[in-house]
Amino acid sequence: MRAEVITVGDELITGLVVDSNSAYLGRRLTELGFRVVRMTSVGDGPEEIRIALQQVSSDVAVVTGGLGPTPDDRTKEVFAEVVGRRLVLDEEVLEGIRKRFAHRGMEMPRSNVRQATVPEGSQVLPNRWGTAPGLHVKADGRHFFLLPGVPREMRGIFEESVVPILRKLSGRAINFVLLRTTGISESALCEKLSDLDLDKVAFLPGLEGVDVRVMWEEGEDPTQLIEEIRRRAGQFVYAEGEEGMEEVVGRLLKRRGWRIATAESCTGGLVGHRITEVPGSSDYFERGVVAYSNRAKVELLGVPEELIRRHGAVSPQVAKAMAEGVRERTGVEVGLGVTGIAGPTGGTPEKPVGLVYIGVATPEEVRVKEFRFVGERSQIKFRASQAALDMVRRAVS
Repeated sequence: MRAEVITVGDELITGLVVDSNSAYLGRRLTELGFRVVRMTSVGDGPEEIRIALQQVSSDVAVVTGGLGPTPDDRTKEVFAEVVGRRLVLDEEVLEGIRKRFAHRGMEMPRSNVRQATVPEGSQVLPNRWGTAPGLHVKADGRHFFLLPGVPREMRGIFEESVVPILRKLSGRAINFVLLRTTGISESALCEKLSDLDLDKVAFLPGLEGVDVRVMWEEGEDPTQLIEEIRRRAGQFVYAEGEEGMEEVVGRLLKRRGWRIATAESCTGGLVGHRITEVPGSSDYFERGVVAYSNRAKVELLGVPEELIRRHGAVSPQVAKAMAEGVRERTGVEVGLGVTGIAGPTGGTPEKPVGLVYIGVATPEEVRVKEFRFVGERSQIKFRASQAALDMVRRAVS
């Protein structure tokens, strides 16, 4: 069956907001066995929305955005016109919106009544994450799903209410396994796998690394291919599925009964932030020190001033001292030290922007490694945090 996606919002076509909904829906629809034939983004203007809806020719269309309470949220009204349905007030939806505001100690604004109107014959899809419900409408032999544009709300409704409907419609499903790698480039990874049958393998590079997605249909057995990819990629594979590096590290630390403390300079606390994004991280995260200045490195971590004078703050010697210092002063099993130049200024020919040294100290050894990252400041910081967590992963595995 064919499917298409329409995203609505001026903020999308002006570049103020990245359209993550299209990428998410394209991937999920493909996994559910649909052939995605078109993606369209339009502004909030009623004529643009009308044209996009009139051009739908697929079995399924997922429309996101334009379901809010303000006058520029026009998707539902235009859709009702296009399919020839009246908008009617759904009292149950209205009561749900009122209760949501009451729970927050607020009175529902009159404008939110608009969100309780639905095209006649619609199936309301509950929204546990916001006020605008999703809608499933069968019209002209097609299935339309109208969902909020807020990614968290859209994804919640899609997974909870839309996926069960689509599974019945599709009658088939594409299965997949995601192998997550880091520390290796896409081209180098492809070389390792070049003589394998890669017709059903996709390489998905990002800031965290390169994800390898293996897809197959019912009746096919991908086990041998997956095992061979794992074997060849080796230690570069850090997870299977959607698990992030911070979750992997947390699981490994808990398994060993170890705790970690971080000492960060150029990453400014990003490693600690990522670790503590995982629920239950207090079981293994002791504390984080943002030692941005040389003085902080000396006073908080015990890094010798002479070491900084001789080698510079961005050096393997200082990264090692930071890791050892935070470990010794906190009494944990794992100490992490990160120092580098995130840019865009501060680089020299000898020590360019993107140069980062990372040290990991454990009861068994101290490892220090040099990295050369590229990109903007935020990208360098994130890549450094990923590399730091990966070094911890390898040290505690």
